[in-house]
Amino acid sequence: MNYVLACLTMLQNGTDNITIKALGRAIPTAVDVSQILTRRFANDISVKKVLIDTEQVKSVEIGEISNVSSIVIILESNWGTSEFERPANE
Repeated sequence: MNYVLACLTMLQNGTDNITIKALGRAIPTAVDVSQILTRRFANDISVKKVLIDTEQVKSVEIGEISNVSSIVIILESNWGTSEFERPANE
């Protein structure tokens, strides 16, 4: 829920796009955050793009290289197209 609140704060401060990035076991959390934002809290936010990839990460402990899945979710605000307008920055 902290990530959702952070994204909502960014939107209130005038950000038009939010990029959510996650690696490995954090991917479900990133997907949950994007779904909560688009379906529950702000109906004027839409998913612009989703990128999935595999990154090679070197282990600090044993020095081996392992493949780790990654995701980037780009959300876009449609504040100007909804019935609610973004408050002006003062």
